[in-house]
Amino acid sequence: MNLSDVQMLFQFIGGLGMFLYGMEAMADGLQKSAGGRMQKLLGVLTGNRLLGVLVGAGVTAIIQSSSATTVMVVGFVNAGMLNLMQATGVIMGANIGTTVTSWLVSMSEWGEMLKPEFFAPLLIGIGAMIRLFSKSHKKQEIGEILLGFGVLFVGLSFMSSSIEPYRDADIFKKAFQVLGRNPILGILTGMVVTGIIQSSSASVGILQTLALNGIVNWRSAIFITLGQNIGTCVTALLSSAGAHKTAKRAAVIHLLFNVLGAVIFGIGMFVFFLFRPELAMSRINSVEISVFHTIFNVTNTILLFPFAGALVKLSELIIKEGKEEKSEEFQLDARMMESPSFAIEAAEKEVERMGELVLRTLENSMKTICHSSEEGIRFTLDKETEIDKANRLLTNYLVKINNLSLSDHQHLLIKNYMYTIGDLERIGDHCENLAELAQEKMKGGLKFGEEALKELEEICEVTKQALCCAMEARKNPNMQDIRLTAKYEQDADTLEEELREAHIVRLSKGTCTTEAGIIFLDVLSNLERISDHAKNIAGYIKEEL
Repeated sequence: MNLSDVQMLFQFIGGLGMFLYGMEAMADGLQKSAGGRMQKLLGVLTGNRLLGVLVGAGVTAIIQSSSATTVMVVGFVNAGMLNLMQATGVIMGANIGTTVTSWLVSMSEWGEMLKPEFFAPLLIGIGAMIRLFSKSHKKQEIGEILLGFGVLFVGLSFMSSSIEPYRDADIFKKAFQVLGRNPILGILTGMVVTGIIQSSSASVGILQTLALNGIVNWRSAIFITLGQNIGTCVTALLSSAGAHKTAKRAAVIHLLFNVLGAVIFGIGMFVFFLFRPELAMSRINSVEISVFHTIFNVTNTILLFPFAGALVKLSELIIKEGKEEKSEEFQLDARMMESPSFAIEAAEKEVERMGELVLRTLENSMKTICHSSEEGIRFTLDKETEIDKANRLLTNYLVKINNLSLSDHQHLLIKNYMYTIGDLERIGDHCENLAELAQEKMKGGLKFGEEALKELEEICEVTKQALCCAMEARKNPNMQDIRLTAKYEQDADTLEEELREAHIVRLSKGTCTTEAGIIFLDVLSNLERISDHAKNIAGYIKEEL
C-alpha cells in the first residue's frame, strides 16, 4: 500500500465520519424543530395499527434511524405505554421511514445541480452563519438542520472521490461477483456491516456510495440490502436485554418482520435473476438502490400488516411466559433518550404517576388523622418511602434529559417537572407528618371532639381538591384547573386561620385537652402547607401556557 492509497483510505474514513455526523446533526435539528409535535405523536397511538405505521414512518424520517425508533418502542413497551399490537404498527412504519436517507444519498444522481459538491458548501455556509449570528432559537435550529445536511453531503462526496480511483480494481469486481453468485453470503455481508455500525441508513449509504462509482452489480446490491434490513434489528435486540418479556417480544417482532420480508424477497429476486442473468450482473446506481429499498419496505409492510396478530403470537411462542414479577418501580427507560421529545413524554407520564401516588397517600393520611388506625399509619409511611425513591429516580432521569439536545420550551418543561416533583416530595413529607401525628394521638389515647372532626374533614376536602386540580392541570394544561387550584389554596388559607382561632377558643374554655389541641393545630399547619405546594405546581403549568 503506497502513500496515495493511505491518503484515500483516510479520506474515506473522514467522509464516513462526516456522513454519520451530518445525519446526527440534521436529526437533532429536526427533533428540536418538531418539539412538542413529536411529543403528541404517542397520543395518536390508540388501537389503530395503521396510525402506528404512519407514526413510525414519521418519527424515523425525523430521527433518521429505524434502529433508534425500534429501541424507543422497546422502551415504551417495557414501560407499559404501548402494547405489542401498537408496537408492531410502529415497527413496520419505522422500516418505511428509514428509506428517506437512501433518497437523500441518491440525490446526486437526480441532476447536476443536486450533486453534493455543487450545493453542500452553500448549505454549510448559510447554516453556520444562521447558527452563529441568529439570536432566535428557532432560526438556530434551522441553521443546525442546514449544517447537518451540508456536512452529510460533503461526507458523501469525500467517500465517493476516495473510491473513484479504484472503480475498475479487480478486487471490487471479484468481491461483488462472489456476493452476487451467493445470495446467502450477500445477506450475511449486509447483516454484519449494519450490525457493526448499528445503522441501516448508514450502511445503505455506504453501498450507494460504491454504486455511485459503478462498482456494485444488481444481484449483490439486492441481497446486501436485504441483509442490511435484518442487521438493523441487532440494536433493538441488544436494547431489550434486561427488559420485561413483553419488551423482548417487541424486539423479536422487529426481527421476525425483517427476516420474513428478506426471505420472501430473497427467494423472489433469486428466481427473477435466473430469468434475467444479464440484469443480475449489470451495474446498479444509487437511485435504483433507493427504489428497491423503498419497494421492499413498503411491500413488506403491506404483505405482513394483516398478519400483525400472528407476529405477536409467534413472538409469544419464542419468548415464553415465565414467572416474572410485575415491577412497581417507576419505568424510566434510558432507551427513550434516543429521542428527547419522547424521553420528555415518558418523564411527564411518570411525574403524573408520582402525583397519583402522592394523592393516594394524602387521602389515606387524612383518613388516618381523623380516624386513627395502625394500618393507615403504616400505609402512609410506606408510601412516603416510595415517594422519596420516585423523587430521586425522576430527578436523575430529568437531569440526563436536560443534557440532551433540547429546544427552549423543552428546557422549560424539564425545569418545571423538577420543581413539580420537588413539591410532590414535600407533600409526601407533610403526609408523613400527619401519620406521625396520628401515631402520637393513638399512643396518648387522645381524641378530637365532634366539632373538631367536622372542621378537619372540611379543610381536608379543600386541600385534597387543590392537589386534584393541580394534577389535572398537569395532565391537561388549562387555565380553568389552574384557577380552581388557586381558589382552593385561598380557601385552605382562610379555613386554617378561622379553625386555628376557633380551636384556641375551645382550648381556653377547656373543652379540648392541651395535648390534642397541639396535634390539631399541627395538622392544620401541614394541610395549609400542602395546599401551598399544590398552588406551586399549578403555577409552573401556567408558565408553560
